[in-house]
Amino acid sequence: MDLYLANCLGRIAPYYNLVLVVIVALLFIKLFTKQKKKIYLIPWKILFFAVIVYVIEEVLTVSAGLEVIPASSLILVNPILEMIIITAFIYVLLLQREYVLR
Repeated sequence: MDLYLANCLGRIAPYYNLVLVVIVALLFIKLFTKQKKKIYLIPWKILFFAVIVYVIEEVLTVSAGLEVIPASSLILVNPILEMIIITAFIYVLLLQREYVLR
């Protein structure tokens, strides 16, 4: 029973991740279209870039799950995309730290 539940969650997780990231993208778009009143947006733009990279990674994962693309092609692509996301997060933190220290 537990193995079956884990297998089901593993198959459906990329789909609900994509739904949640669409909600996050809408919130980012709302943030970027607001009147800019001395808001430091550079870290948010980089964070939005990381979210877009995450969407690309999830779309590739869903495509591999549906056997549209071979799963073996993701062996190198997924770690590269995850490294881009982690690097963007670290850069956002460093930018925010510099902004706060000013």
